[in-house]
Amino acid sequence: MANAATRDPELRLSAADIAEALILKIRQGDIVEDDALPTERDLCSQFDASRPTVREALALVQHRGYLDAGGGRRPRARRPVLAAVLRDAGGTIRDILGDEESNAHLEQMRSFIEVGAVREAAIRAGTVEIARIRAALERNRTAVGTPAFAETDIMFHRAIVAVAGNPVILTLHDMFVSEMLAVRPSERDPAAHDRIVYDEHRAIFDALIKGEVHAAIDEMDRHLARSFRDRLSRPGPA
Repeated sequence: MANAATRDPELRLSAADIAEALILKIRQGDIVEDDALPTERDLCSQFDASRPTVREALALVQHRGYLDAGGGRRPRARRPVLAAVLRDAGGTIRDILGDEESNAHLEQMRSFIEVGAVREAAIRAGTVEIARIRAALERNRTAVGTPAFAETDIMFHRAIVAVAGNPVILTLHDMFVSEMLAVRPSERDPAAHDRIVYDEHRAIFDALIKGEVHAAIDEMDRHLARSFRDRLSRPGPA
């Protein structure tokens, strides 16, 4: 094989080409999951490429979910899991949260997830799931007027979403809802706001425990719409 420094540049593999080749090796089992990838030097020789090109290729492989580069060890092969790929996108989601139109789109995503989740919960939730939701609601009640309220708010909604038993939906909830609630503006009267939110949570739970599907959906829809309008009505920090 010709040296990378003397080979015709038009014939050299790009970082994307190298990434695709490595991903194919992992898919086919030529590089076994959790095995360390060859060193950068070996990859440079194997693909007749420069070190910057190889590093860019490895970054692409990691972005696609086929590489674990953590722990201070040599990058290792992995098979991408959808939930993990979504979690890896969390940083990008956080970067766009400051944009109002993006926030509205994320709020719509939240509505789809949670309205669908409460419908499933009203139909499918058994005694264990109901007990978990009720425990989350009780923690939410005792946290009214305290800094812990926001976290208990998130966990009440999460307990409902978890009934579906779908890790992808739960990951989406964690990405969108938790991030959105974590950066919401401060309240002028936190205790009054918390009581409104808790009362709405209680109405959702009451409909859910009775198995009243349409009522649970309506209560959740009203709760989310009120919450979003309330956030829009308050100016952001100076």
